[in-house]
Amino acid sequence: MSLSALTYIARRGMATKLTVKSLAIIGSGQMGAGIAQVAAATGHKVVLCDTAGDILEKAQAGIHKSLQRVVKKKYADDPEKGQEFITNTMANIETTTEPAKAVVTADLVVEAIVENLAVKQDLFRTLDKFAPAKTIFASNTSSLPITAIADSTKRQDKFAGLHFFNPVPIMKLVEVVRAPGTSQEVYECLMDFSKAIGKHPVTCKDTPGFLVNRLLVPYMLESVRLYERGDGSKEDIDVAMKLGAGYPMGPFELLDYVGLDTCKFIIDGWHELEPENPLFEPSQLLNELVAAGKHGKKTGEGFYKYN
Repeated sequence: MSLSALTYIARRGMATKLTVKSLAIIGSGQMGAGIAQVAAATGHKVVLCDTAGDILEKAQAGIHKSLQRVVKKKYADDPEKGQEFITNTMANIETTTEPAKAVVTADLVVEAIVENLAVKQDLFRTLDKFAPAKTIFASNTSSLPITAIADSTKRQDKFAGLHFFNPVPIMKLVEVVRAPGTSQEVYECLMDFSKAIGKHPVTCKDTPGFLVNRLLVPYMLESVRLYERGDGSKEDIDVAMKLGAGYPMGPFELLDYVGLDTCKFIIDGWHELEPENPLFEPSQLLNELVAAGKHGKKTGEGFYKYN
């Protein structure tokens, strides 16, 4: 082994390992609030940031309600300890409407805002000016290129994707998306952090949809094409995948749960990136439903109607 290689190993061994003790979460919707909950519940200090105080109050109420459900299962025989768990977890969460203030002491910033590249770039461009040089940036995007978001900052080596799944307190998976510029130390830190909050991390390169959505979204769109061609009813396709493949939900049920507008946004973005890829071909029926305001369960109607 060469002297330079030995020197590199020695220096790396002496280097302080990156750890996450405090984090800022920008966006307090379902995903942001869920990430805040699991981080706070595992002893991390969290600053949750959004645009208005009433939005943050709603998020805190939702976290508290979710923790009560956890306590009913986990501390059924010890309600006093369960209440202590809720109190300690909530005490680990601060809120602010000022992004610059949220990041000043953060080891990690996780962005969980609207799926719009320009909006995310503007946010990170601002955060880059106020966050300490040590701070790692991560986006919870499910479909946008991490590299394109990271390029809005001067810390590409400290930027990665950290894609959680909804509902965050229940779903165990986290995709750690390693962009070309992401350093080995930052990658290892995010893997360790994911494990520390009770998740199972998997690694992925910065490819459209990462792992899960790259497989899931084309599957759902192909189901729509089957239905559009008249090869099977949506009801039979759903039953077939539940009983034949063991899936908990059929593709049309899943589309309505995820949101037809969300699925359309993802597939349109991928189609723009790779217009010749048949997996990313948009669906006329999906476009029509979204245009009619039928976005799935959240609007009361999508492929199915909901009361």
